[in-house]
Amino acid sequence: MSSEILLWIITGLTMAGIVLRPGGLPEALWASLAVAALLLLRLITPHDVLAGAARGADVYLFLGGMMLLAEMGRRHGVFDWLAAHAARAAGGSGSRLFLLIYLAGTLVTVFLSNDATAVVLTPAVYAVARAVDAPPLPYLLVCAFVANAASFVLPVSNPANLVMFGAHMPSLGNWLMLFLLPSLGAIVVTYLVLHLRLRATFDVAIRTDVAVPRLAPAGRLAIAALAGTALLLGWASARGMELGAVTLGAAASAMLFTCLAARSAPLVLLRAVSWDVLLMVAGLFVLIQALQQHGVVAILASQLHTLRAQAPAMADSMVGVVLAFACNLFNNLPAGLLGAATLDQVAAPAPLRAAAMIGIDLGPNLSVSGSLATLLWLTTLKREGVQVGAWTFLKLGALVMPASLLAALLLLWAQS
Repeated sequence: MSSEILLWIITGLTMAGIVLRPGGLPEALWASLAVAALLLLRLITPHDVLAGAARGADVYLFLGGMMLLAEMGRRHGVFDWLAAHAARAAGGSGSRLFLLIYLAGTLVTVFLSNDATAVVLTPAVYAVARAVDAPPLPYLLVCAFVANAASFVLPVSNPANLVMFGAHMPSLGNWLMLFLLPSLGAIVVTYLVLHLRLRATFDVAIRTDVAVPRLAPAGRLAIAALAGTALLLGWASARGMELGAVTLGAAASAMLFTCLAARSAPLVLLRAVSWDVLLMVAGLFVLIQALQQHGVVAILASQLHTLRAQAPAMADSMVGVVLAFACNLFNNLPAGLLGAATLDQVAAPAPLRAAAMIGIDLGPNLSVSGSLATLLWLTTLKREGVQVGAWTFLKLGALVMPASLLAALLLLWAQS
């Protein structure tokens, strides 16, 4: 059996383990087993493992910071406070609450990233559903789908955006000219499909007599930290800075201040964070390192050259579609790394890179394995005692993803 086939088998088994979690085994274990298999089969060296894992340093810092901020919000009552205000604003209408949550998810994704929507907004939405005695699933699904649908309004909206463009990152003005219209198309179409498909589950009367809890000083500091982090990320993105250190720095500072205000030990907060998520992400980076080591990028570059020669008018959109489905095989962040390396090798023009990135960002709305944000969403749900099956997600994703992808690619093509 060739090394390439072995690599794809390991990749497929790893993603299946992460998504299905047979025996209830944690996601990080499957990523670790994949790395061990690569080493045992001599498909990668220890040096390559370190090199692959090191490529995700900025992502680890970013995720660590976001998980700290989310845990601060949970511990100091921020989510319950937000839930009470959202419940009152809904005025007893499940449909209005659905729209409010979708708009909130859009704003959080745009300014704090899709991963923040998964780890910060999801607990708040679950608290809303509990507060108004509503079935939580339709509102929780909104968090997962809007996290991907709104993830290319700004460069900061998705770490995969930074991976895809790298040194070719356009200015903020050029970014908006290129992606604002396709982003709006994806956001609107995703909402319409979700609303039509889930309406029977949320279009009911909900409670309005929800008391608004009083926020302690530590809770107010946590809210200020979330708002301040959003501003910092916008500033750092405009200056072309890496976002991980900024996010973790903001979260660490907020942790110290909130712990002083609450007179609690930081260690308690640190222990509550799901750090094993970072181990899972590192394993995915090592997998993609192995694929690159075995010539996969060169093969993909050759195929892309052929495609552009045979169908120049449709090549960009076709690449976007292919990458959209590829995300669901081994996650959008590793797929973005592989796609970016391929695009660099063929010196891809801006429209091709833009279509590829749209596929990377919207493709994950097909299945729970598609994006890191969706995997984080699943992890957050487990912390709340909620289970969402892969088949449940896929049935909805099979409607949402193709419709939003088609809308975004058509709008990109129309303005080019």
